[in-house]
Amino acid sequence: QVQMVESGGGLVQPGGSLRLSCAASGSIFDSSNFMGWYRQAPGKQRELVATIHVGGFTHYADSVKGRFTISRDNAKNTVYLQMNTMQPEDTAVYYCNIWPVRGDTWGQGTQVTVSS
Repeated sequence: QVQMVESGGGLVQPGGSLRLSCAASGSIFDSSNFMGWYRQAPGKQRELVATIHVGGFTHYADSVKGRFTISRDNAKNTVYLQMNTMQPEDTAVYYCNIWPVRGDTWGQGTQVTVSS
């Protein structure tokens, strides 16, 4: 049973922007006060990009601070990631999940490629 569906990825030039969306099941959204965006680049481990508390408090990895903005719509069980001033190092498959992660259940992710 898929509980997270990520969308919005694509190919973007350096300096460009993308907005990712994650539609999560109610059970996932309600299971933690925090939702997060993660990413996995080729040959690298999955890393945490940003988290958001149900009340709106946010935290970002240093590599994306000032460029990415995480937000959530609790009524729609949806989390967003606005990515600006994107760089080739942002190329990865992006996933959403609760934070901290429990178990190993992930959605299919959405591919983001930053290239000229």
